[in-house]
Parts: sequence; C-alpha cells; structure tokens
Amino acid sequence: MPKMQAVQISKPRSNFEVVERPIPDPAANQVRIKVEACGVCHSDQLIKDGLWPVITYPRVPGHEVVGRIDAVGSGVTAWKPGERVGVGWHGGHCFECDSCRRGDFLNCVRGQITGINSDGGYAEYMITRQEALARFPAALDVVAAAPLLCAGITTFNALRNSGARPGDRVAVQGIGGLGHLGVQFAAKMGFHTIAISSGKDKAELARKLGAATYIDSASSDPAAELQKLGGAHLILATAPSSKAMASVINGLMPRGKLLIVGASFEPMPVVPAMLLSGKSIAGWPSGTARDSEDTLNFSELTGVMPMIETFPLAKAAEAYEHMIQGKARFRVVLTVS
Repeated sequence: MPKMQAVQISKPRSNFEVVERPIPDPAANQVRIKVEACGVCHSDQLIKDGLWPVITYPRVPGHEVVGRIDAVGSGVTAWKPGERVGVGWHGGHCFECDSCRRGDFLNCVRGQITGINSDGGYAEYMITRQEALARFPAALDVVAAAPLLCAGITTFNALRNSGARPGDRVAVQGIGGLGHLGVQFAAKMGFHTIAISSGKDKAELARKLGAATYIDSASSDPAAELQKLGGAHLILATAPSSKAMASVINGLMPRGKLLIVGASFEPMPVVPAMLLSGKSIAGWPSGTARDSEDTLNFSELTGVMPMIETFPLAKAAEAYEHMIQGKARFRVVLTVS
C-alpha cells in the first residue's frame, strides 16, 4: 500500500511526530488532495494541547491547506482531479439541521472542522468533504496565499459583513497574523483605515499595509485618539487581548461596532453605560468554502497578501514553536510538495 509522510499529535500535549501512513482513499462525497502547502495557525494549539472537546487522537492538524485534487469519491461531480483547491477551518456541514436549512452552514450543529474532526494538511495527502473545497485562483502564489484560508477569510468576511461602508472610519486593533491582513482588506475595501498597535516602530508598516492613520497604544489612549478623528464606525479587534479590546470601546462613535475576531478566553471588562448610545459588541467566525473562494478572488484582484515565513513539512514542530512564541512575522507556512 502506498505511503505518505504526515505530522501527527498522538495525544494531548505530546510532541509532533513525523510518521508514515497509508495514503487514504476518498469515500462518497469526499476528495483526496495532494497537499502543496499548509499554514500553521494559532488555533492548531487546540489540537496540540487537547483544548477542543472530543478530539480523536492521533490527529493531523492543519486548516490552511492548498493542493490539487488527485482522486474523488462517488457522488462527486463538481470537482475533477487536477484542480487546485483550498480548504479552510470549515470542513463541512450536515445540510439537515435548522441552521443548515436556513443557509447558516457555519453554525451547523454537526459541522466539521478541518484538522479537528478529520485529519488536516500537515501531510502529503488529505481527505476532505466536497463542500469544504474552494477553487484556488491560478495567479495566486500557492505558498504565500495559504493563510488567506484562515486569517484572510476571517478578516475579509468580518469586514464585508460588518455593515461599514466605503469612506467609514474603520480601525484595526492589532497588527499581527490577523491584523496585518485586516488593515490591507480594510484599505482595499475603501474604508478610512486606522491601525492601532503598541510601539512607534509599527507606524511605517501600518502605512505600508494601507492605513491612513496609525495610533500607538503604548504612548497614547487609543480611544481618545479615535475620538479626535470623529470616532470609529467600526473597530476590528484582532489581537487576542480582552483588556486591549475593552480599551478601545470608547473610541467608537454612536452606533459604532466593536467586531471581535481575535479569540481571547479572558473576561472583557465592559461598562454597560458605554453602550447606551447604540454602540455594540459582536464577534465573527471565519466562513464557508464559498467565502474562502471570495477571499482568494478579492486578494487576487487587489493584491492583498500575507507576510509569511516558510518551513518544510518535516520541521512542523519548529514551525509551530516559532509561531506559538510570537516570533513569526506574521504567518508560518509549511511547504509540502
């Protein structure tokens, strides 16, 4: 039986293992992908440390996957071997629950997550359901664009569904793995883009990414600085710090919105009276495969691209540590083939 190289976690809090596995065959409504690149995301910690309930181990992580279809299962008619595709966090849905019947596939009660419910892209081959596939534009760089399937779709989809309109003041809190893409998308969507981060050294980068204004939260009160500009219609919170998120709420204009995409698990201190002018706090997940496809196409059209560092598949453990320690600028991608 043909073998492939894969990187797996055997049990929670164990080390990454480079192993040989049989190349899997797709079942009905599934495809097999020959992986070319896979991004390393902070959410991979959920598998590494066993922080997500009911993970079956051993498990191969990875949900920023780019590759070519090389086999299809029965019932697959819309996809053909040889097509280049992307696979993100959303790994499929049941089509039957109330959320699915309303078209809200992200909140499917039996929704699948790539690299959590099934093996992901830290491998030479992977299996996925056909509804998880996004067509990958020919002009995009396979390796550089891989993080668009998680960090990219999350910020792009949040912004385009936020209710903000071109010309509105949109602040992006944090210039990191999510934020450096959020600034680019906001600028390309026609928002008056304001970047907020800590340190004067980020100012040049923020403007290079497309920000019209940079606010250094280490030397000034970001909420007060936003109010000097008239207040933000929208603040996209990308840095996973509840304290930092709370510090910008007063920078919203009346009926402005704080939209959270950075996953913080700490309580966020909010004074209810802050919200009585119609301000709101909401969150946004990533998106479906169709949303991934829109993200990729928009990025191809406008030139939005992640800043990445690359590692070969065999050095996945080193790549993960580089990312988890905050040393990456700004996304890490495994090159597979």
